[in-house]
Amino acid sequence: MPITPTGFAHVRLTVTDIARSKQFYDSVFGLPVAVDGREGDPEWAFGGVIYQIDEKTLWGLRPVGDDSFDEDRTGLDHLSVWVESKEAIDAAAAHLDSLGIAHEEVKDIGIMYILEFRDPDGVALELSAPK
Repeated sequence: MPITPTGFAHVRLTVTDIARSKQFYDSVFGLPVAVDGREGDPEWAFGGVIYQIDEKTLWGLRPVGDDSFDEDRTGLDHLSVWVESKEAIDAAAAHLDSLGIAHEEVKDIGIMYILEFRDPDGVALELSAPK
């Protein structure tokens, strides 16, 4: 019998500079920190930061070496997260502008609206809104 997922429990992105990445993710998303493992505790946080999206979903950052992100390598292409509406995407674009973070124009791709941008390590991030 196939496995039936009910959603994502967590996503953890690898980053080269945890302080720089935490500052970026704090300013862009403003999510509450569930676990701050930058001092090494708990061990399973690998020296990173874990954000709480909702009661069931976590988003983590884990510091690693200095290898740069490349969506054309095996692994992660991009990470897309839902926002409530096209208005929320438009507000997000204005927020990114206020932070000086480059982004693409809001796109209507037929089935949804998207806004694409990158984190400090070049990880491709996308906001998606239903039509």
